Amino acid sequence: MNSGLVHAVQLDGLGGALELNDLQNVTQLQAQNKLIWLHFDYSANDTITWLQAQSYLQEWEWQALTTDETRPRVTQAEHGLLLFLRGVNLNPQQSPEDMVSIRCFVNENLLITLRKRQLMSAQDVLQSLKHKKGPCDIADLLSCLVQRLTSRMQDVIYQIDEQLDAFEDCLDNHDGQIDAGVLSTTRRQTIALKRYLKPQKVAISELVDCQPSWLNDSAIHKLDEANNALSRYVEELESAIERAQVIQHSLSNQLSEQLNQRMYVMSVVAALFLPLGFLTGLLGVNIGGIPGTESPYAFALFVISLCLLTGGIGYYFRAKHWL
Repeated sequence: MNSGLVHAVQLDGLGGALELNDLQNVTQLQAQNKLIWLHFDYSANDTITWLQAQSYLQEWEWQALTTDETRPRVTQAEHGLLLFLRGVNLNPQQSPEDMVSIRCFVNENLLITLRKRQLMSAQDVLQSLKHKKGPCDIADLLSCLVQRLTSRMQDVIYQIDEQLDAFEDCLDNHDGQIDAGVLSTTRRQTIALKRYLKPQKVAISELVDCQPSWLNDSAIHKLDEANNALSRYVEELESAIERAQVIQHSLSNQLSEQLNQRMYVMSVVAALFLPLGFLTGLLGVNIGGIPGTESPYAFALFVISLCLLTGGIGYYFRAKHWL
């Protein structure tokens, strides 16, 4: 038993599938032109060993399928196509922008998919096959997988838009403070998603343009729909990035304005009390000749003079519209 095998099924051509428990039968089924879908964990050593043993895979092909880092793209192989895609990470305690890589080798009768972390989209397609409502051939299987990968991105992008809407409402209504950390996280998520969605859109377009013989009109239509959805998502992400920048700029301006107002108040207070501090410091020197030391009314007159001086300074500031 291959420890890296997640599932193996044979399509029945009617929307259902027969589960295969032994990879040893796959070669015989392939010789009979049966429709096979093999789903592996590429981090398992058994998976690499199995791929190396397949005569229809060149060395560079299985190495590309099991490398640590990939970018979305499509590449012509010796006996099929290599397709590298990404899906949003919906696993528990994971960030959606940490996208899960899925690598595919596909030809007319065989689809091999490989992943390291669990991918919900592949499970969706498998469940549809178990309920006999799934794809009927390999082209349909691949297009359904691409559609599921694309559709699961929608909720994540909508959540980003809703978060930005909340930030904008908070700025417009001056209702509470925006969490700068959350804003920064949202912006990073948006940039990370766009980083993979743009090349994924190009990869799907190239897959449609190369038009392999096994890719039927129905599958092409589904791929086009997925590509249109990706185009919309990329546009929404670009808009979200710009909105996040505007919100960040507005937040910075708001904080700067608050700081300037506080500094202005402190400056006015300092200007009001500066003459008072000078006079009290001057009369507080411990030397002879200080006026009023012999008069019982000197202190009262001095305090009244300070009040009048402060009032005069305040009136001057008001006349200059500084208060």
